[in-house]
Amino acid sequence: MPLGMLAVPAKYTLFTAHSKFSAEISDAMAPSPRCLGFLVALVCAVSVCFSTVSGGGRERGPITTNGGNYTKVCDPARFAAAGLDMAGFRYCDASLPYADRVQDLVGRMTLEEKVRNLGDRAEGAARVGLPGYMWWGEALHGVSDVGPGGTRFGDVVPGATSFPLVINSAAAFNETLWRAIGGVVSTEIRAMYNLGHAELTYWSPNINVVRDPRWGRASETPGEDPFVVGRYAVNFVRGMQDIDGRDAAAAVDPFSRPIKVSSCCKHYAAYDVDAWSGFDRFTFDARVQERDMVETFERPFEMCVRDGDASCVMCSYNRINGVPVCADARLLSETVRRQWQLHGYIVSDCDSVRVMVRDAKWLGYNGVEATAAAMKAGLDLDCGMFWEGVHDFFTTYGVDAVRQGKLKESAVDNALSNLYVTLMRLGFFDGIPELESLGASDVCSTEHKELAADAARQGMVLLKNNGARLPLSPKVNSVALVGLLEHINATDVMLGDYKGIPCRVVTPYDGIRKVVNSTLVHACDNGACDRAPPATVKTVDATIVVVGLNMSVERESNDREDLLLPWNQTNWIKAVAEASLNPIVLVIMSAGGVDVSFAQDNPKIGAVVWAGYPGEEGGTAIADVLFGTYNPGGRLPLTWYKNEYVNKIPMTSMALRPDAEHGYPGRTYKFYSGADVLYPFGHGLSYTNFTYASGTAASPVTVKIGSWEYCKLLTYKKGVTSPACPAVNVASHQCQEEVQFSVTVANTGGRDGSHVVHVYTVPPPEVDEAPLKQLVAFRRVQVPAGAAVEVPFTLNVCKAFAIVEETAYTVVPSGVSKVVVGDDALSMSFPVQINLAV
Repeated sequence: MPLGMLAVPAKYTLFTAHSKFSAEISDAMAPSPRCLGFLVALVCAVSVCFSTVSGGGRERGPITTNGGNYTKVCDPARFAAAGLDMAGFRYCDASLPYADRVQDLVGRMTLEEKVRNLGDRAEGAARVGLPGYMWWGEALHGVSDVGPGGTRFGDVVPGATSFPLVINSAAAFNETLWRAIGGVVSTEIRAMYNLGHAELTYWSPNINVVRDPRWGRASETPGEDPFVVGRYAVNFVRGMQDIDGRDAAAAVDPFSRPIKVSSCCKHYAAYDVDAWSGFDRFTFDARVQERDMVETFERPFEMCVRDGDASCVMCSYNRINGVPVCADARLLSETVRRQWQLHGYIVSDCDSVRVMVRDAKWLGYNGVEATAAAMKAGLDLDCGMFWEGVHDFFTTYGVDAVRQGKLKESAVDNALSNLYVTLMRLGFFDGIPELESLGASDVCSTEHKELAADAARQGMVLLKNNGARLPLSPKVNSVALVGLLEHINATDVMLGDYKGIPCRVVTPYDGIRKVVNSTLVHACDNGACDRAPPATVKTVDATIVVVGLNMSVERESNDREDLLLPWNQTNWIKAVAEASLNPIVLVIMSAGGVDVSFAQDNPKIGAVVWAGYPGEEGGTAIADVLFGTYNPGGRLPLTWYKNEYVNKIPMTSMALRPDAEHGYPGRTYKFYSGADVLYPFGHGLSYTNFTYASGTAASPVTVKIGSWEYCKLLTYKKGVTSPACPAVNVASHQCQEEVQFSVTVANTGGRDGSHVVHVYTVPPPEVDEAPLKQLVAFRRVQVPAGAAVEVPFTLNVCKAFAIVEETAYTVVPSGVSKVVVGDDALSMSFPVQINLAV
């Protein structure tokens, strides 16, 4: 929902200079063809090209709403039109529990009818009044038409709001923003559903941790920290699923809680190698230690299911320690469904079951055996793509799997139950009255487009600003806009992957041209940048160079080989900087980090701004930041390394901790302590200055070990004597202990600004192989110039001070931990003594 609709205490709100929205302090497939035909000189004409996926969705019935074509299954007229009497079908009795209704529905179906509904293009069963349904929907950063046709744009709905890529939104470190984005996306989906242009199940968000900086899908994820990734997942899913005015926490039966749109957390788990140095995601076997599974790879998914109450989890292509994830009962049935209590269904990444046979050749299984193995492991729905006449494996081989005795029919019943309970919660059978009035006016509204612009602004990160080169004065007479053609007129690049058709696109040229009348443009195509700088840079007041990567370099199925700028951009940038009258401003579009140490060290390059892939309103956000209408406050959600890093560790090494035997330096800010960091996790500058102060310090915490608990051992560094009770197991403890403190954030500069306060904990120094530090809380606050804001924090000891021991237990160690507030030189810290009392 729009941020302005949230009830937020006044002292905990963030107001932006451009938006009527307020943000609460928070706790924290194919790309379209390149757009051609730009005029590059004194005037640039904007041309927008998009790809659309054809497909008509399901057939609609007679009920219309808001000028649309809304249908529900349990409509007497629909049954009558099919020659059926709805009164004879118990599954349409709305007075009964969902479980009873689904039992009746599934019980009426033959085995063949059941199996035909186990794929993403479910056929339904006309004999019993059940229509077909298309499960595959994508909404990574807005409604997308990627997929087989469940979502489509047309005359009634020509486009939908395209938000910044997830890595940009993550850089805002604003949980309320994340939830608002999910809320707007689900509103537009529901409106399109009412108009017959969408379904209700969407396989987003992507919450894989960016373990390696070369991973091609970094744009789709919230970064390298599992806590941040998890909090993003919780808020986006809540925005997608929760219905305004209905208390989600009050639901007696979570399996019957109505949801607005079904959101799906993917790709579970340890999936982050797409195509690198001869390895690909279809054949890769991720060799993962249990400690890393618990600490890093599973944590965001657990948060997504437990705290976000996601109604879907998608399993990934890869194997983990030899077993395909989509056929691993321990990961699916035992962990996701039993331990985490998933209230929904489990779907395969598209073709994952086929991949077991065709690519991984796992255990020599054929289609029947792979189908049986995956379904017995807990997979409910098989997403497939046509290959040699076969769509998905479940609908192709499911009947034979049962007939040959390799699979119980009850396993098919159980899968269908999970699927149809989800659809009942969505109102597919009965409708949800308060959502049925949504229509075309609720898509691409002014408020939604402004939220997209505000999200892009909040995610902008100022990496360098020597001599206060930024912000530029809006009174400058002339600007040279230099760089890659597709970035200056970024109608396609800014939208990134998994995009739909946007409401509109505001390019960097558009945004800057609105501020400065005299905008001279010099652009080059990929591969055609040379060292000859344009003559205009010698005469203008400011030179803005827009460069970076695109989806041909980093995307699904394509990992990077290095961290450098492609297409000779580095040499070209240096030449432009050398020729410019004034230090240039460098704007980088990318998802993953880029080694721009040449720019950091060059005094002729005055400022560097990371714009990421900022979505349809990106040009407005870039101009607002460059010309000071908006004071940037974003922080990097992943570490930017120098290129030397890639020569020190292969992408296929799944361990996070340093490996002395192989000379591997470790990964992410939590474990890497080498010298190849260019910009650390959490880095981000402002046009003003902030300071921290704290009048309180945390008191020692005593954790009482109950009679039912046992002390856990810890691995200590050599020479350290273990205390009588080294640690307590979080799983067995009541976890009521807290650490409370507050931080005063003062704005000592001359501009209002927003600031992200990061809170880390550092384990006792005597514990071996513990994280260097780990993020446990964050807040984004707005602080007027010359003012100060007090920011309170309450840390649950079991969540904030816990570590994962080498035995994979999550424990709270005794001893002196440390709380660190802030990043870089701004940080402050204080010790926290934790005593375990037996």
